[in-house]
Order: sequence, then structure tokens, then C-alpha cells
Amino acid sequence: MTALRKIELRCPSCSHEFPSETVVSTNWFGGKRTDFHERAAGAQPWAYQVHMCDRCGYSGAERDFTDQTDISPLVRERVWNELSPHAHGAVTGSEKYEAAAKVAEWQGADQRYIGDLWLRAAWCCVDENDVEAERYFRRLAAWSFEQALEFYDTVPREDRAVLVYLVGELWRRIGDLTQANAWFDLVPEEVTDPVAQRWVVEAARRQQADPREWFA
Repeated sequence: MTALRKIELRCPSCSHEFPSETVVSTNWFGGKRTDFHERAAGAQPWAYQVHMCDRCGYSGAERDFTDQTDISPLVRERVWNELSPHAHGAVTGSEKYEAAAKVAEWQGADQRYIGDLWLRAAWCCVDENDVEAERYFRRLAAWSFEQALEFYDTVPREDRAVLVYLVGELWRRIGDLTQANAWFDLVPEEVTDPVAQRWVVEAARRQQADPREWFA
């Protein structure tokens, strides 16, 4: 089971203090939807790994709610204008990740981190049975990862083959096989260790010939 504990957070944007819940431990007894998207027994942990201020809507991981978090006046204004209308009442996990991704973009975070937030928003949509929103967030994740791959200082050389594969798999799950196959074709070019990374090359070829759930 996923064990949760209550925490108190202070919003760095509006200084409001509010309660939230965070994950203490998770037992992965529910199998896997994909290699990245594991299933937990009981409550799924993703929705509890980001938090939203119930006053202004500022969102992020627990580390984003500290006295050291610097919020510029421009970001604070955007939080109030764009996120606060959605901060009251019950908020889904995908909505929290969407808000966190927007804040990360406004804060100038790197695209790989932003892509991870969009991807987790899609995972939450799977658990929320929202197919259209899932595809929407997967598309945003793919675009963010594509931007990250444009800069070699953002993605370590040894991580690029897997991330290229992930972009291809995101497009496949969205339903754009042309883009998916184009990215799968790039995987061998990004391999740095042919022995250790042979699996990702084989996975890319398999997804083109016999698609199945692996990543994303």
C-alpha cells in the first residue's frame, strides 16, 4: 500500500500556509502499465508528489515550498491570474502536475524536468480515465523532451538514447506513427555503450515491428 503523511507547507508565492499529503512509502504490487509507469497497491503515489497552494494555486514538489524558493513578481502575477481560479475545492493529480509544469516553465526550469512533469500529468490522467487529457499531456511531454535533446548540456550523453526512445514512444501512444518511427530510427545514433544499451535499440526496433507497452 502507498503510505501517506500529512505535512504543512508555506507557499513561497503568497505566504499562505496549508496542509497537504506526501508519500512515505509505496509497495509496487499492482504490476506495470509501462516500464516507467508502475502500479502501486492502493492509492497511486503520483498525485501526492506535487502540491498546490489552495489560495493562489502555486504548485510544485515539496522542495519548491521552502524559504529559499525565489518567486519573481512576474511569476507571482501569472500564478494569481492563471492558477488561482483552479486552486479551490477538489483538485486532481493531473491538474496539480499541469500547474507545476506551468510554474516550472515560468521559472525557467530545464525542459527535461518540465517534460517529466507533463509525463506524470499524463500518468495521472490514466488513473483518472481521461483519455483526451492524457494524449494532450503526452504531446506536451514529447515537445519538452525534444527541446531538451537540442542541448547537450541538458541531457547527459549516456541518457540521450533512452530519452530519444521515450519521445518516440510518446508519439506512438499519441497515435502519430510517422513521428514515432522517425524518433525510433534515431535511437542507434545516440547509443554510447553498444553492449549496455543494446536493449534500447532492440526496444525501438520492436516497437516499430510489434508495438507494445514499454515506456511512457
